[in-house]
This record gives sequence, structure tokens and C-alpha cells, in this order.
Amino acid sequence: MAAKGTVKYGIVGVGMMGREHLINLHHLRSEGVAVVCIADPHVPSQQLALELARSFNWPLEVFSGHRELLDSGLCDVVVVSSPNMTHYEILMDIIHHSKPHHVLVEKPLCTTVAHCKKVVDAARKRPDILVQVGLEYRYMPPVAKLIQTVQSGTIGQVKMVAIREHRFPFLVKVHNWNRFNANTGGTLVEKCCHFFDLMRLFAGSNPVRVMASGAMDVNHKDEIYDGKVPDIIDNAYVIVEFENGSRGMLDLCMFAEGSKNEQEISVVGDIGKGEAFVPESIVRCGTRVAGSDGVQTIKAEDDRIKYDGLHHGSSYLEHLNFLSAIRATGVQAPAVGLQDGLISVAMGVAAQLSIEKGRFVTIEEVINEHNHTASSRA
Repeated sequence: MAAKGTVKYGIVGVGMMGREHLINLHHLRSEGVAVVCIADPHVPSQQLALELARSFNWPLEVFSGHRELLDSGLCDVVVVSSPNMTHYEILMDIIHHSKPHHVLVEKPLCTTVAHCKKVVDAARKRPDILVQVGLEYRYMPPVAKLIQTVQSGTIGQVKMVAIREHRFPFLVKVHNWNRFNANTGGTLVEKCCHFFDLMRLFAGSNPVRVMASGAMDVNHKDEIYDGKVPDIIDNAYVIVEFENGSRGMLDLCMFAEGSKNEQEISVVGDIGKGEAFVPESIVRCGTRVAGSDGVQTIKAEDDRIKYDGLHHGSSYLEHLNFLSAIRATGVQAPAVGLQDGLISVAMGVAAQLSIEKGRFVTIEEVINEHNHTASSRA
């Protein structure tokens, strides 16, 4: 693997997010990286990626499938940014390939817990491969600042984590794959694994059980694809209980374009409270003793970011972090590992199941029962 020279990347899936990775890696070129190949069966996506690469003066080898890309031996690192339902097969092929490739896989790790577990088990047998899961929200400057504040003990022992995401509907993707639970794992897996990952990070504990209520109330109702109406929920409330007694709550609405901030995070401890706002990029922190007059407001910025992109610079920092782990292989583990990916999916699957069953669902239940998946119920 290229420890000191140029680290060569291949991107599998060059739709919107794959091209976003291509742009981020171009902004990292001074760190000694180059994208040398891409794989995607969708010709229009290939063309758009090629145009971008030409503008960067990066010659690309183009493959229609990931296996050809792997067999080419051209790259050291593979970014997997293909549709969710393809992750499992692609990851297993990478892990079982004779040439070791480090992997950055977009979230969610897989669409089912059973598939996540198989990937985790397979990767354990390949210590020569690093796998990082693309849960990059933790790198957004205001979120990173809030994580730092919470972990420093400023607000005391965390008791409650509330995350609100009020945003626009899901974007249109190639062949509208993201309109169906069978492809995405369900909204609470596809979209909200980010927030479940953050909840766990803030709580400093693993989830025990989940209760959720949600539905498809506004979006996509008048859409039909191959005779089918989409089945992805567009709003939900989710409550998560953690091993250490803390609680998390997610408030998701995907028909809330009239919002100043897309994400608002509140973490309350027994001493104080911290909040983060995205995209305002503000963090507020106060203590019970100082009261409302003592609340401090900080503008969160990170000078390392050279490209803001679609996720407020977090994808850039994610790549910077992963590159550092690659260059320190055997010394530094990826910041967001396979276990993080597995648990964030399990929390989403438990929430989807809770909506369907109308009851609390334990994490143990979804991790131990292979048939509890959105796709098996679609």
C-alpha cells in the first residue's frame, strides 16, 4: 500500500455522492491523493464523472462493474458510493479480493443487520484492510465542537440527546432507487443512521431499545415507478434508551423546507446543556448554575476545510481523517469503524420495526434475528 507516495483511489458508484467524493479528493490533491478509476453501470453518471475528472486533469479508467475495477489492480483505496442495496455484495467482493483495498463505504453500511454482521465478520479476517463508514456528520464543525464540549465534561453526565432534522424531501436519484424501503433499508436507516450514530457518541453508551412513530404523510404520494407507489416514511419521532440510562430522541420531518436550520442538536447533562445548529454553524453552551444569562454562543469553524460541498465540509474532513489512518496503517484505526456502522443500522431497523409493530423494539431483537429488515417486509 502507498504509505508515502500517491494514494490511488477508485470510486464505485459515481452518482451524486460519488462525484462529491471525486471533488473532495481533488481538493485533497496536495496531500498526495489521486482518483485513478471509477466503476458504474450507468453511462450518464460515468460521463459526468469523466467531465469532472477532465476538468481536474485526472485521467480515469472507466469500468462498468466493481469487479473489473478491483481486478485492474489500479487503486489502493475504494470509495463505495453506490445505491444502498448494492453495498453488501460490493463490500464482500472487496474484502475477499486477493489484492487488499482500503474502503470508505457510504452510509448505511448495508440495508440489513444480517448483511452488516456478515461484513463485520468477513473484515475481521482481513487485518490488512481498513474500512471506514461514511457517517461524516460527526465532522461537521458545529457537531465536532459539540462532541468536544460534551466529552470535556462541561455539561456533566449526559442524560438527554435530542436531534431535530427538518429538511427538504429525498432528492431524485438514478432510477429512483431511493423511493423504496427494499432498496434503502427504510428512511430511518438510509437517512437517520447519521443521527443514531451521533446519539450513541453523545450518550457514550450503546442503545438498548427503541420506540418510534412515523408515516408517509406528504411526500411521494403522487409518484409511481414501474407501477409502484413509494413506501418511504417522510416524518417520525424516535425514542432511544441507552445502557447507561440516558435517552435520545429524533424528530424527523422531510417536508420542512421552511426551516432556518436543517439540524438542531441538544445535549443535556446534569450540570449543563450544549446545542449545535447546522447550517448556521453555531454552538451554544450553558450551565444550570449560570442560567440563561451565562449561555455562550460560539461560531464553529475548521480552517482545514478546503471544500464545503454538500455536507458543510464534513466529507473533506472525513477523507483527511481516513487518509491519515491509511498512512498510519496498523497504528491508527479508522475513526468510524464497522461496529459503528452496524449499530447505527440496527437502531434504524429497530425504529422501522417499532413503527410497524407499534411497540418498543430491543436492539438485541434486531441484531439476533436475521429476518427483521425493511426489505423482507416490503
